[in-house]
Amino acid sequence: MRGDKAYSSRVIRQHLRSRGIVAVIPEPADQQGHRKRRGARGGRPVGYDHDDYKGRNVVERGFNETKQWRGLATRYDNLALTYRGGVVLRAITLWLKATT
Repeated sequence: MRGDKAYSSRVIRQHLRSRGIVAVIPEPADQQGHRKRRGARGGRPVGYDHDDYKGRNVVERGFNETKQWRGLATRYDNLALTYRGGVVLRAITLWLKATT
């Protein structure tokens, strides 16, 4: 799973590890400082694949393109089913645009 630095908490990493998911999430500078300040008790630095993390922007661009529909970005729909229908419709329009 590629993730932003905001999702670099210990709880999230443990949850992903328990489900067998490899996390590609860098450690924020403040967490690095806390870990280094604790010395040997701070634990090991977070390891992640730097090259794989570079592909995260592709996923984010996809979400941003999907959220160009104002209704999806603001979530005006009252029912989850209606919102899901909008997401599916947007995915279809993006797919059709990509195939032409």
